[in-house]
Amino acid sequence: MTVYINLHLSLQHKIHAASLHIAQQAAPYELEIVPSWLQCDKLLRSVVAIPEQFKMTTLLSMLLGAGPLLLLALNPVHGSDNATLPLVLWHGMGDSCCNPLSMGSIKKMVEETIPGIDVLSLMIGKTDIQDTENGFFMDVNEQVSMVCSQLAQDPKLKDGYNAMGFSQGGQFLRAVAQRCPSPPMKTLISVGGQQQGNGTMATVTSLALSLFIVFHSLPDSFEMIPFSTFTGVYGLPKCPGESSHICDWIRKKLNSGAYTDIVQKHLVQAQYWHDPLNDDLYKKHSLFLADINQERVVNETYKKNLQLLDKFVMVKFLQDSVVDPADTEWFGFLKTGQAKETETLQESVLYKEDRLGLAAMDAAGKLDFLGTEGDHLQFTREWFNAKLVPYLR
Repeated sequence: MTVYINLHLSLQHKIHAASLHIAQQAAPYELEIVPSWLQCDKLLRSVVAIPEQFKMTTLLSMLLGAGPLLLLALNPVHGSDNATLPLVLWHGMGDSCCNPLSMGSIKKMVEETIPGIDVLSLMIGKTDIQDTENGFFMDVNEQVSMVCSQLAQDPKLKDGYNAMGFSQGGQFLRAVAQRCPSPPMKTLISVGGQQQGNGTMATVTSLALSLFIVFHSLPDSFEMIPFSTFTGVYGLPKCPGESSHICDWIRKKLNSGAYTDIVQKHLVQAQYWHDPLNDDLYKKHSLFLADINQERVVNETYKKNLQLLDKFVMVKFLQDSVVDPADTEWFGFLKTGQAKETETLQESVLYKEDRLGLAAMDAAGKLDFLGTEGDHLQFTREWFNAKLVPYLR
């Protein structure tokens, strides 16, 4: 039996309580993260009848970045008893450390595949709900400091650990590697991380509420359009009605508000918003990304610490419709001054001047670039075991 379950924000768990109960009885899992919220909504409607009174809650949770879906099916996988380093996981936007249908399932899968491994799934806050909320509203620099302190106090990590970050968790763990070399991170795996930034949800909460009001007044065919589709740097490739005043208004809000002090301080996604049309504003006001990417000054400590990694693995989803441009998952980005042409990491000033040590790491064989078919965070257990697990042994 295959069961489709909504994951991430707790706002929706009551709607799918029956499905959750069924899925929690099935272990271990085979995972495939289904990318399109619009397709997933239709799928969910075919599995679980969503009462009318839940429509507003469902849409609002989407607007606030509720995560994708997991496809779960019974499929036992057995690994070896090889001793290995502990693994630290950092979840993506809208998720939490311990949701049994997302990061909890990943943790369990790794433990079953590599018996004896210690897996720490990071919780930012005291509860799962706080963890999810902090993924939207807690200063990233504070989150990184909190994680550094937690890792330093964990005796299991004193001899080193491997790290795996999903989506925004990928760049957050890179900040840990650059800022906190003790205990030593050995291998960093960024699964769909936006290493050169993104434009996802770079706006204030009032804009999310405004979008909710706007779309709630549209015909039913537009009712379930998620805020996660409004991604990208400057452009909104999936905005319905490219010539509409609504789309133009959203673009202006995204690009005018991202670098204000209040948005930078209180909205996580604004802290890795990278606007190629406002490069000076980005470099001056970005509290997080511009710092860890050495955009203002070269911090030699950051450069030295990152090069201590044995491996830096970057996974790019080749049909990614959530991260724009998808090249950021391989540390590429849009060329400065326009929003169409991209450049690879190797073509960038960051690499040519080796401001972060990535060119030296590349020459030493420490950078691995993995590509996989599918949309953002869409992968199977078979792919995960074949491509990522070997880095953990």
